Amino acid sequence: MLGMWRSGNRFTLLPEGARFLPSMLEAVESARHSILLELYLAESGHLSRVLIDALCGARRRGVTVLVLLDGFGSLGLEEADRQRMIEADIQLRIYNPLSWWRLGRNLTRDHRKLLVVDGEVGFTGGFGAVDVFAEAWSEVAMRIEGPCISDWVRLFARVWDSAASRGHGSRLEVRSINVRACRVEGYLSMRGRVVWGHGFRYQAIRHSLQHQASSSRKRLWICTPYFVPTFSMRRRLKRAARRGVDVRLLIAGQHHDHPGVRSAGQRFYAGLLKAGVRIHEFQPRFLHAKFSLADDWVTLGSCNFDHWSLQWNLEANQEVQDHRFAADVATLFEHHFAHSVEITQAAWQRRPLMQRCREWGYGTLDSLVTRLR
Repeated sequence: MLGMWRSGNRFTLLPEGARFLPSMLEAVESARHSILLELYLAESGHLSRVLIDALCGARRRGVTVLVLLDGFGSLGLEEADRQRMIEADIQLRIYNPLSWWRLGRNLTRDHRKLLVVDGEVGFTGGFGAVDVFAEAWSEVAMRIEGPCISDWVRLFARVWDSAASRGHGSRLEVRSINVRACRVEGYLSMRGRVVWGHGFRYQAIRHSLQHQASSSRKRLWICTPYFVPTFSMRRRLKRAARRGVDVRLLIAGQHHDHPGVRSAGQRFYAGLLKAGVRIHEFQPRFLHAKFSLADDWVTLGSCNFDHWSLQWNLEANQEVQDHRFAADVATLFEHHFAHSVEITQAAWQRRPLMQRCREWGYGTLDSLVTRLR
């Protein structure tokens, strides 16, 4: 589903955990009225402990705190940490807890990442409450101020209030959250739109990116850790490259948390390279960021370029149409390109037999998985 384009926003790009984690914690520690936190990955460790400490501190100040975690992504969060939040009167709900009685529904996960404080400021990106986001993984987030906050609050409320969410806390509590977002006027004002998806039921994020791929004139740069595109998206990328658009893919390289997914996606390299698409594999560490740039349009959020995000998961991205924000994102892309290896068509044709076998094996498995509903 698509949100409305809204003007009067301010968006700030926050590359790497060293920038967005302190900014998020500062917002939590200064909260006066409410905190909404929605995460996929959460596991016990230093980062989750610091975050829970800040949330408990906010609750002691009388702040309403609502935490929404995914039933699978939060399996690593120990019971002691959950109890600490509940004892602090933090309302904790779990989306789609795992069940042996409905295995098919276990595939649907809440992959969104969102923090909204006081209905005024928000954060989204690919982050989670896991220690690897502090240093080991390369990640990107953004700070959101302005009218788009109201759409993020409504998006949170839908999942919090749904029958699929269980746990401590009233389903109706979220309706009392006041949105205090103010329009940003003057030079700093930016246009933005919240887009979201619910697996194969709603695919607004994919449709929006496909539209940009078909209509971009100068550049189409895509950053994703898991590159397993659909046929229609591959076709659009090739067509864009053939009509002279600078099409580049920034993909996770040798450092990867799911090497099989990497191999499954690599089976598409040959056709894309032949069409003129440039492919860069990031080298320093695992690249977990998800953002794209088409001319002066940017999308950034939780959605990956794989079948899990596009067919089963709840996802959400913030879109921005602004040349200044696009320039910041382009600078980040250029920095990452400089720390990547570009895959050339000649080099790819010389890849070893074992590599080709991995592509075939994991590609076949990927094709079977996509047929699940």
